[in-house]
Amino acid sequence: MTLAAVPEVRLRVANERPVRRDGDYVVYWSIAARRRRANFALQHAARLAQELGRPLLVLEALRCGYRWASDRLHTFVLQGMADNAADFGAAGVTYWPYVEPEPGAGTGLLAALGERACAVVTDDFPCFFLPRMVAAAGARLPVRLDVVDGNGLLPLRTADRVFQRAFDFRRFLQKALPAHLAAIPVGDPLRGYDGGAAQLPRGFAARWPRATAAVLGADPAALRALPIDHTVGPAALRGGAIAGGRTLRTFFDERLARYGEERSHPDADCASGLSPYLHFGHLSVHQVFAGLAQREDWQPSRVRARADGQRGWLGFSDTTEAFVDELVTWRELGYNWCWQRGDYGDYGALPDWAKATLAAHADDPREHLYDEDQFAAAATHDEVWNAAQRQLRDSGVLQNYLRMLWGKKVLEWSPTPQRAFATLVELNNRYALDGRNPNSYTGIAWVFGRYDRPWAPERSVYGVIRYMSSGNTVKKLRMKAWLAQWGGAAS
Repeated sequence: MTLAAVPEVRLRVANERPVRRDGDYVVYWSIAARRRRANFALQHAARLAQELGRPLLVLEALRCGYRWASDRLHTFVLQGMADNAADFGAAGVTYWPYVEPEPGAGTGLLAALGERACAVVTDDFPCFFLPRMVAAAGARLPVRLDVVDGNGLLPLRTADRVFQRAFDFRRFLQKALPAHLAAIPVGDPLRGYDGGAAQLPRGFAARWPRATAAVLGADPAALRALPIDHTVGPAALRGGAIAGGRTLRTFFDERLARYGEERSHPDADCASGLSPYLHFGHLSVHQVFAGLAQREDWQPSRVRARADGQRGWLGFSDTTEAFVDELVTWRELGYNWCWQRGDYGDYGALPDWAKATLAAHADDPREHLYDEDQFAAAATHDEVWNAAQRQLRDSGVLQNYLRMLWGKKVLEWSPTPQRAFATLVELNNRYALDGRNPNSYTGIAWVFGRYDRPWAPERSVYGVIRYMSSGNTVKKLRMKAWLAQWGGAAS
């Protein structure tokens, strides 16, 4: 059976090289959608291999020289690679996991595979170092490099402009998204695969050896041998498609029913927990949406026809709509920003009104001032903020409402808003499992006014940027158990 073609709007070509029809294999270079299931890029690669009558070779590599590389991030990715080794092996597909032992050791790896390839297929991802890496690979490869967008329910290139408000983006989704809801990835693009094993080029395995079981198992000794940050330890949360699927089922069965009304309360513990798995591609947004649709016997005919920008337009139950608005509107709003703006992580990309009000109050006296090391150590006067930083630093995750408060206080306690912005990027990307993502950068920018509006009254330091306080947060939210876990006495 021939696999379905990936929608054209999700496909772009990164170079002008031809497909080599007499090559030995088709390479799927897995860099963002690190999974076997519901994967548009893998589907495209498998279809191409099927058309050419060649085997598929899956390459998943992990660099050690990327910024913020640490035991925490490496472990999460390696756990996913271990799952993939078993999953692709069960399908009879050649899977090559490579873990770089020192910076630069992986240089030339993809080009060497490309010398014998029919074509190379990889993932589109609009953030971090991946766009530059893909562009450089396209320039070096002797064969065509296809780049496939599986980031969201809405293909990135469907939107031709940057949206400044969630309301406007939601209106656009109401018009554009229904046409894409039926164009979903095949659940298992390798089902029935019969292409056989791929033959690696001579000398390839010796130069770029397959990761050992100890490395894929994130053995502590194996991690210590790598030149990465060992001060940020592995999180308790396990990475990989298996753990991602388990987390999704737990959310559906135990938390979703409470999500709409209780998600802001730390003690409610009803957050989905899915963002690290979505970020690393161990789980796809299509899998999440399909699970919701199945649970509610949802059909596209329920979508509201009028594009009014209001929530609740997809026709799910109220609590599910609250989650879907986060999953689709807010998540994909961040992707919309990053794929169109190369300056997505810069303070200068904030809205003009936000920069103006912050500049007007740049010289306001700060009651408290802390540097990056004090913030990292959770050494402020505010125990709620310190608890939030401890949760992020020690677990790799931070409850969503408290992440907003966490960011606002760094703005208030930094000598300049520019310094605050840089501190938040550093802390979030160093410690958070879901950092280095479009939503990391837009979430930080929200602290400084992006996707928001001016708020009265005008305040010291903040100007007309939305203000939040720890005192009001404690009064508003149920957080006694959370504070007991992450507060100073507990630590």
